[in-house]
Amino acid sequence: MASTSTRAEIWRERIADLWANAWRWVLMAFGAVTATYLLLEQGVQNGSMLAIVVSVFVIGAALSGSMPLAIVLLSMPLLLIPQRIGIGGGDLSVSDAALAAAFGAAVLLGKRPFSKPLRSLLWINLFYQFTTLFTVIVNPYLANTVEWFHAWLLVSGALVVGWAVGAGGYARLGLSLIVVTACVMAALTVVQGVLQVATGNFGPAYPLWPIELHKNFVGTVVAFAAIVAYLNPDWVGWKKAHASFAFWLLVAALLFAQSRQALIGLMAAIIVAVLRRSTTRRSRLVLLLLIPAGWLVVNMVVEQLGSENRHNSVLQRLDWFKEVYAYWLEAPVFGHGLRYWYTEGAIPYQPPQAEMEMLASAGIIGLVGFLVMWIGVIVVLWRVDPRFGTLAVAVVLCRFVQAQFDLFWIAAQVSIPFVIAGICLGAMAREGTRDPDLVGDELRSDAALRRLPVS
Repeated sequence: MASTSTRAEIWRERIADLWANAWRWVLMAFGAVTATYLLLEQGVQNGSMLAIVVSVFVIGAALSGSMPLAIVLLSMPLLLIPQRIGIGGGDLSVSDAALAAAFGAAVLLGKRPFSKPLRSLLWINLFYQFTTLFTVIVNPYLANTVEWFHAWLLVSGALVVGWAVGAGGYARLGLSLIVVTACVMAALTVVQGVLQVATGNFGPAYPLWPIELHKNFVGTVVAFAAIVAYLNPDWVGWKKAHASFAFWLLVAALLFAQSRQALIGLMAAIIVAVLRRSTTRRSRLVLLLLIPAGWLVVNMVVEQLGSENRHNSVLQRLDWFKEVYAYWLEAPVFGHGLRYWYTEGAIPYQPPQAEMEMLASAGIIGLVGFLVMWIGVIVVLWRVDPRFGTLAVAVVLCRFVQAQFDLFWIAAQVSIPFVIAGICLGAMAREGTRDPDLVGDELRSDAALRRLPVS
């Protein structure tokens, strides 16, 4: 009883302190947003969103004195926002800006040294970057060079950001910020879907407010969050009821969005997760639900194949594959360059399939690097302790499966699974492991100190 009353008193004091200082942070946030918007209103794409992003970073910088990873943590929800922002001729997504800011903070303030699995992943990604360097040299244009660095940031940068969160002791908070943001997106999707069904519209649903999102983006992001909620690792510490509610909300949004590739990716991830964990009643139930989900996907594809509409998504993709294949034959070894569809005279769209995109962009050499990278990433994460590695493998595999049916190199849809994988590796290193090669001396010392009795 004494222990319970003591904890209650501690929580009351914490809540009182937070409440006493809340008005200061609200005032700071309001002032930062207002000032930034007024300063950047002219000549800015999506000025209000840019003001909010800059304000978040300003607040994070102010908090860094007491919480070194404040910018990294505040960037977690922003990773899920694809809206474009820009100043003058520049143009990037909120997700890219957040990842870049978080990466800078993680490099400067994150834990060292990196664990062995993380170092392996960084080297594997570096091999991919080396194989695509040839197309950057052969096809010298600005978008090609920028995308080469961007691709590295989406994989290695995201891993480092996730590692900083996990190794810094913020694994639960980091994953919670991602999942809660995805749940908000899911709730908006479900509401939109219900309103559409009420009017007799059974088409795909996606949020139209506060920003409009594409159905495939919604499906991809909620699928990642659904995997986290479904696995609910013990080291995260969520209540089962809360995780279950989040999972079913996210699945409902995925069904309303009708994103086939996201649904297939989620199915693959759950199968892998069940194979790596002991079978429970809940897992058997979810596996049974995969049967109607699979039937739904097959039925939608068959319906579109038999449709008289030659411009539906399935038949349109088949036409695109033929065009991309013919275009690749013009430069089979080195490809036409990353982001070639921005250049004059090229086919004006990004190929809707990962390997086709790599062939057209970076040729045979780039495709080999891409496949080696993905095989290497899966192998490294598969060998990690299943308590941490199962979630990492599941989200990364989900993204790879999704990309077999849609665009691959899309900012948030690549970075989010690697951030989650990095969080898993960082959390494992912080907790400590039986394998001394997996963590550095500094992290092992931290884990040992936490295990000491407190007087």
